[in-house]
Amino acid sequence: MRTFGKWLGRIFLTLVLAALVVGLWKREEIMRLMAVNSLFAEEKIVTNFSNMDAAFLNAPVDRGNGPTTPLRYGPETALPAAVDDWIKARNVTSLLVMKKGEILYENYFLGTQPEDRRISWSVAKSFISALVGILLEEGAIVSLDDPVTRYAPELQGGAYGKATLRDVLQMESGVTFDEDYLDYDSDINRMGRVIALGGEMDTFAAELTETFAPPGDRWKYVSIDTHIVSMVVRGATGRSLADLLSEKIIQPLGLEQSPYYLTDGAGTAFALGGLNLTTRDYARFGQMFLQEGSWQGQQVVPRDWVRASTRPSARTAEGEIRYGYQWWIPQGSPDGTYMARGIYGQYIWIDSGAGTVIVTTSADRKFREAGVNQQNIDIFRLITESL
Repeated sequence: MRTFGKWLGRIFLTLVLAALVVGLWKREEIMRLMAVNSLFAEEKIVTNFSNMDAAFLNAPVDRGNGPTTPLRYGPETALPAAVDDWIKARNVTSLLVMKKGEILYENYFLGTQPEDRRISWSVAKSFISALVGILLEEGAIVSLDDPVTRYAPELQGGAYGKATLRDVLQMESGVTFDEDYLDYDSDINRMGRVIALGGEMDTFAAELTETFAPPGDRWKYVSIDTHIVSMVVRGATGRSLADLLSEKIIQPLGLEQSPYYLTDGAGTAFALGGLNLTTRDYARFGQMFLQEGSWQGQQVVPRDWVRASTRPSARTAEGEIRYGYQWWIPQGSPDGTYMARGIYGQYIWIDSGAGTVIVTTSADRKFREAGVNQQNIDIFRLITESL
């Protein structure tokens, strides 16, 4: 009996040691998985959104060695009283308002600071769109009607095998992708675990096989379409997204800090939502678009692309918010009014007619509730009208 006890003891000790070895070996993957599972927790979300590089693999987007482009400050402007209530209700962490190139209002909330590089979520999609426009003009991408497999042949035979670049830019791929953030087993959450555990996004995308409609036939917002756009961009140039964005957009803008992308295990940028910038640097990008792609005398993004990408072109349903090439166009908006939008309340609002750019970052855990997006749009319109 004593021998049996010693044997059990050795087995137990061996299992404990094995668990420790595996734990140390996979420590980073385990920590990232834990970070994913607690990313949106009420007590952590604000801090997490300012420190994504502490929990996830990431790659810098070099701002270069050039000077920071100054942002002019106009007279400090009081906003309508309703804005204060909205800031509290929506857990806003920063709000910056520009008119005619001058900052009229800038404030930070819930302990955040101007130097925080806040996660963009789907605001990042509009940056990718800008890159596509540049590469089209340069000839690296030949046509929006090219099949995505021309630049990303690994997609042949999968759900994206017949989609064009235009289809994925407009969210009309017809690919089945469950984007329910509240469902642990949804595609969007499975994708998050792929990133956390060091998997590869390209493989994840290539392995999708189900479609609900032929490409170009129906509009449905599926974030994985933006990753396909990034595969096209990388395939067309043979370069990483971080390097391209740095050279083509970030360095010309003269940002305050180098942004960074969250990446997968292969170092591939999480293109559809992993870009992190300061609030003022989001504003620089927005102001550049308001100026039809021009910045400090340089045409950074082609003027024709700015106009084409921010017009409603996708087959959205009658009466619903409209969509262009990775930009949103709210119903009832005049030409030149559009926005980049990310989950949990990230926005770049551009009203070209009024000369207004509004940037907001948030940690709004109720962002999916009915009417919230429209409330945010109404606030942006109210602010614009008050200036």
